[in-house]
Amino acid sequence: MDFAGAYSPDHLRFLLNGFVVTLKIAAISIILSFILAAFVGIIRYTKIPVISQIFAVVVEIIRNLPLLLIIFFTFFALPEVGIQMSIEMAAIVALTIFESAMISEVIRSGLNSIDKGQIEAGRSSGLTYVQTLWHIVLPQALKRMVPPIVSQFISLLKDTSLAVVIALPELMHNAQVINAQNINFIIPIFLLAAFMYWVVNYTLSIVARKLELKTS
Repeated sequence: MDFAGAYSPDHLRFLLNGFVVTLKIAAISIILSFILAAFVGIIRYTKIPVISQIFAVVVEIIRNLPLLLIIFFTFFALPEVGIQMSIEMAAIVALTIFESAMISEVIRSGLNSIDKGQIEAGRSSGLTYVQTLWHIVLPQALKRMVPPIVSQFISLLKDTSLAVVIALPELMHNAQVINAQNINFIIPIFLLAAFMYWVVNYTLSIVARKLELKTS
C-alpha cells in the first residue's frame, strides 16, 4: 500500500473533481425525481381514471428493472431512435426515472396512511378536494414520508457510482483511473472514496433524524 503516492495533490484533486460530479448528478437527480415522484404519487393516490392505472403499470415496470439496465438503455439505446444525450444527461435521466418510481410509492403510501375520515371532515367544512389534500392530508403525510424519502436520496447518491459503466467522470470512475496507475493505490484510494460517500450519507441521515423529530 502506497498512501503517500495515492494521496498526492494531483490524485486528491482528481478524486475531488469526481466527487463534485457525483454530488452534482445526485443533487439534480434528487430534485427532478422528487418533483416527478410527487406528481405521479399524488395522481395515483387520487385514482384519476385511466391515468392512475397507466402510471401504476409504468411504476411497477421501472421498480422491477435493475438501474444498470436503465442506464445502459438511456445511453446506448435511445441514440438508436434519435435521442442523443451527453454522459451526464444520460446518468441524470436514468437516475431520475428509477428514483421517481421508488419515491412515488413512498409518497402514495404516505398519503394512503392518513385516515380517510380527515378528508371527509375537510370536505364537510367547505374545503375543496384539492384544498383538503394540500392543507390537511399532505402536511401530515410528509411527516411520515421524510425517513424513507431521505433513505432513497442516500441510495441515489450511492447509485451514481453505477454510471461508471458509461464512463461518467464521477468519484468511482476517477478512483479507478488512479488505481490503474499503480496496484498499491487501490486500498488507499478506495478507503478515501468510501470515506467521502460515508460523510455525505451520514450527514443526510442526521438531517433526516432531525427532520423526523422536528415534525413529530
